Amino acid sequence: MLRSKFWQALFAIGPIAMLFLGMIAYFIFLFFIFNNMDDFNHSSGNYSASLILGNLSVFLIFIFLAVLVSIGSLVFYIVHAANNPNLRENNMLLVWILLFIFANGIGQLIYWIIEIVNKRDKEIISG
Repeated sequence: MLRSKFWQALFAIGPIAMLFLGMIAYFIFLFFIFNNMDDFNHSSGNYSASLILGNLSVFLIFIFLAVLVSIGSLVFYIVHAANNPNLRENNMLLVWILLFIFANGIGQLIYWIIEIVNKRDKEIISG
């Protein structure tokens, strides 16, 4: 699983994609809330809470999935970096793990581009 191109790309791009999809969905949600503001002002006060909080469960499920993808990406890339023989000779293993923890999402993407994609091309050329 650590050498699979699909899982490497998914866990590198997944957290950032979830962030952007979440932001787009949030702005769409705000648009619909502000678009229905006239209905709230002209009603007699007997509107249901589902008009305001109707899609909250969808957001909670999306946030839960985003957290799972982010934690899965963190664990996947820490294990990948620990098994990378190029990082065992110097302190870059510690640097990458700290980057994964403190810059979650973008750290995995940078590692994927620098340590996996670039090194894969060099192995194909030299092999």
